[in-house]
Amino acid sequence: MSDHHDTGMRVRREVLGDAHVDRAEATKTEFDQPFQDLITASAWGTVWASDGISRRERSMLTLALLAATGNFDEIPMHIRATARTGATKRDVLEAFQHVAIYAGVPRANHALKLAKQTYAEMEESA
Repeated sequence: MSDHHDTGMRVRREVLGDAHVDRAEATKTEFDQPFQDLITASAWGTVWASDGISRRERSMLTLALLAATGNFDEIPMHIRATARTGATKRDVLEAFQHVAIYAGVPRANHALKLAKQTYAEMEESA
């Protein structure tokens, strides 16, 4: 494995938590292994591993981009990650308000709905 992959796996675990990564790794198959290696090395081992901005800021950017592009499936995962990245509920609200202005109210509204549900689940399980 490459240094980016090893770094990516470490950062992925730090941001998403061991339980999430272990579940994802357990469902990996020969078919999707190359894709999983790609995102581990590039997204986690390069982008998320960069010290150019904080993990809090990166978390806010990621959530805003997911909402703005309508990629809602990963929003709950990244909301859960805010417990490790330091992005607060206020930070997330601010990010989604930007989405409303620059990418559309319906996308921001749906992202907020998902965030509220996920925060409630997090509080319930705490």
